[in-house]
Parts: sequence; C-alpha cells; structure tokens
Amino acid sequence: MKPHGTPFLGLPAPQSDFETAAVVVLPFGYEGGVSYGKGTAAAPDAVLAASCYLELYDEVLDDEPCRIGIATVTQPVIPSSAGAMLDTLETTAGTLLDQQKFVAVIGGDHSITTGYVRALANRFERFGVLQLDAHADLRESYEDSPLSHACTMARIREITPHTLQIGIRSMSAQEARQVKEKHLGLCTMHRFRNGRFDLEAELDRLPDLLFITVDVDVFDWSVIASTGTPEPGGMLWDEAMDLLQMVFSRKTVIGFDVVELAQRDHDDNSPFATAKLIYKMIGMKYCTNKA
Repeated sequence: MKPHGTPFLGLPAPQSDFETAAVVVLPFGYEGGVSYGKGTAAAPDAVLAASCYLELYDEVLDDEPCRIGIATVTQPVIPSSAGAMLDTLETTAGTLLDQQKFVAVIGGDHSITTGYVRALANRFERFGVLQLDAHADLRESYEDSPLSHACTMARIREITPHTLQIGIRSMSAQEARQVKEKHLGLCTMHRFRNGRFDLEAELDRLPDLLFITVDVDVFDWSVIASTGTPEPGGMLWDEAMDLLQMVFSRKTVIGFDVVELAQRDHDDNSPFATAKLIYKMIGMKYCTNKA
C-alpha cells in the first residue's frame, strides 16, 4: 500500500515507515450511508491535516506514543455500492492485519464499520465490540437500506453477539424494545451520568479481545460539533478519556475506528479534536499496562 501524502502527525521517516510501524492509519471516507448531514467523505483528509499540529508528547501518559511507529496509507478506491464498499474495507483491513499491524480507521460514516469487523471475524474466533455513540444503530433497515449508518450495530451483532453500547441518547421505540427483550448491553448517557451503570461489570462480561468503534457524535458539541447527526448532551472530553483509559487497561484492544466527523469549512476544532482522540487511543494501546 502506498504511503499517504500527509502522514498522521506529519511524522517523518523512520517513525512513519510502513515496514517498522506498529500502527497503520487507514483513511476511509465513504459517506453513502448517511441520512442527514454530509461531509464525512472529506473528514479523513481534514483529520490528517489537523494532526500535523498535535504535540507528540502526551502529558497524561508521560510518553510520546509515536515512538512505536505510525504509518499512514492512501485511501483505497471506494465503490459507491454499500456492499462493495464493505468488501473493500474488509479486504484492505484484512491485508493490514495479516501484516501484524494495528489498524486505526478514519471514517467516513458509521456504515463502514461492518467491513472492519468482518475482517476481524475472519481472524479472531471470539471478540467483542464496544460502541461509543449517541445513537443505538440497531435498526434492521433505514430508508430502505440495511447498510445505513443507522443499522451498523444490527449488522455487527450478526457477526458477534458480544457488544456494549455507551453514550446512547437517541433511539427508536423499536430499538428500545429490542434492548429490553434481548437484554443488550446498552448504557444511555442519562444512566452513565447518574452512576446507574456498572461499567466494570459490563466490561467483564465481554471477551478480552475488543474492537472499539467511536462515532464522534458521542461527544458534546463543545468537543466535536461537526457531525452528520448531532445530538445534545454528549460526553465531555475528560469523561471520554477516563472511560477509554479504563477500557484499554482492562481489555486487549485489537483495533478501532473513528467515524461520522463531517468536514466543515468554518470548524477547525472538530477535526483537531478527532485527531487528538485517535492519538490518545493509540497511546492508551501502547503506552500503558493493564491494571
């Protein structure tokens, strides 16, 4: 795979060399699954551009996570068909996984995640999926498409039943009934803030191997404002970092994606925060030990 013209963090060689990098950042700006605002197609380039202005030193981890090597590859040609798009991401992510790379995908809308999860399912017998999101995404179909971004967790649960959804503050009555009837692991933002959710117990319920999908609309608008389906009342930065730190300390994270950022000309803050989120998660993977 060819190196991207704007490597994540603007890293020079040898820190950005593919052969020696532990992490590969994969841009995947598909937005065929959106239902409201657009802009996710341009999000990966916006995040990569913003990342060049991040400090490499992390004051919380007291380390420079980039020392483990972070390569950035060019975005593959993405088909317009949702099914073919998922096949492309599955193949691309799978190729990187087979080269022993930890893959961080920058979306793109949330419909892309199923492709990455398929790649993992071909290589890991048992793993879980943690979703941080404002929306449950459990619909069987939305706007006549079972591959809409509103159906992502329904598709993922066809691959693995081991899921946990946190930050939810928007769902249909049908989705709510499904959560209750099937006893799904789902924590609304209201329960999260009121301390009515035993996060440690829910994490213990999941397999040790864990994939994380972060829809940036999980965040409060003061953190990330530009997203296609915004919802008020989301997580603050420190709330999210504390949550992620607990997850990375207790589980073996085998990959992650960050999706649903919408590139907007008037907003430089949101892509910068998204870039920092990605770098923080890489740091939590490689610069901390399990508790």
